[in-house]
Amino acid sequence: MLDSKYKYLKTLTKQLYNSKSTKIGKDIEGTTPPSVFIGSYNYPKVYAGPLLAPNYEESSIMDQPEEWVNTNTSQEQIIDYRLNLVRGKQTVGVQDLENNYVEKLQEISMASKSIMSEATFNKKPVGLTLSRENTPHGPSGILKKFDIDNAKWDHQLEKAYYDTDLKAANAVEILHKKDVSFTQIQKAFSVGSMGIKDNRKLVPTRWSITAVDTTIADKLLEQVKYYPQVDTFKVYEYKSLNTYYAIIEMPTPWQYEWMEAFIGSGSKPTMIFTDYERYKKKKEYSRVGGCYYTAKMAVLEQLEKDKQQAGVIVFRESNADYIPLGVFNVRENIRHAMRSEHKEFETLRNALDYIDTKLELTVHDFRCASDLLDEVLKERQTTLDQFF
Repeated sequence: MLDSKYKYLKTLTKQLYNSKSTKIGKDIEGTTPPSVFIGSYNYPKVYAGPLLAPNYEESSIMDQPEEWVNTNTSQEQIIDYRLNLVRGKQTVGVQDLENNYVEKLQEISMASKSIMSEATFNKKPVGLTLSRENTPHGPSGILKKFDIDNAKWDHQLEKAYYDTDLKAANAVEILHKKDVSFTQIQKAFSVGSMGIKDNRKLVPTRWSITAVDTTIADKLLEQVKYYPQVDTFKVYEYKSLNTYYAIIEMPTPWQYEWMEAFIGSGSKPTMIFTDYERYKKKKEYSRVGGCYYTAKMAVLEQLEKDKQQAGVIVFRESNADYIPLGVFNVRENIRHAMRSEHKEFETLRNALDYIDTKLELTVHDFRCASDLLDEVLKERQTTLDQFF
């Protein structure tokens, strides 16, 4: 399913290849938002480097997904931000942290605001990069020279950096509790800025996103399983960036299903992808990729704040104008939904009937593709049959 999903998402990004990214020469003077990108190709020797904005203006917003949803930033504006970021890169061994170039990337990852930077490339950067799970960026090229001004570090990230006896998972948990943004934690994690000293290494950006989502979710779930169950069916919802989200909390022990639909147009088919877990967490990597983990984290984050436990089913429906922008889209929209006012229903059927009125597809379409939703509905029907 994962391969078919990624092939499908690739067709949705084709229209972006006609977009215009920033035009630059071999030399850039500007800022980094701050932002870094670690590739996965040819691991354990990977392309690592900064993302650069070729101007002196404050560029933080170009790599702040948390702010995009909160400020209703349009899909077009996000694409514009990202395609105006230039990726510099050099080949680095993932354990080769004791060199000046990687130290600069670590400084960038821990910076509290954008940093003045200068870069010279071997050749003029070209192209643009689109990804199934990472945010896009503009042209890229091999760096010949790269310098940054002194950076002011985020205090909490600095503490984690210097604590070389603190495990990376524990550092992630502490930083999350201290309200350091997910994006900042993920960037610092990816450039080996936390963890026991001898275990630190570069982690490809895509892998680091899922690692941080999973680490936070696992820690939250340990607590949520001890909380009392919700006593009714709750529906949280939000619509943004050409996507509708609906989250059902059910009065059951923890269980979870992620369901995502992409509505096609013209020759593009409509596709639905799903994955789930029962009370025990999933051992194998999800068949739908990183969205599964980032949605799970966002839901558990709110359950922990509410000091409640629930079974959770998430509906995501993206319309024909949707363009993949990265898994931040899921995380921040579900966070926003879970912070919004919810609706309560006496039965699961009532909750589903309500969601049915908001979808372009039908709940039945999702049920046909699901595992957990279908099982829960069958279980409840069996219980009713026995009762009568």
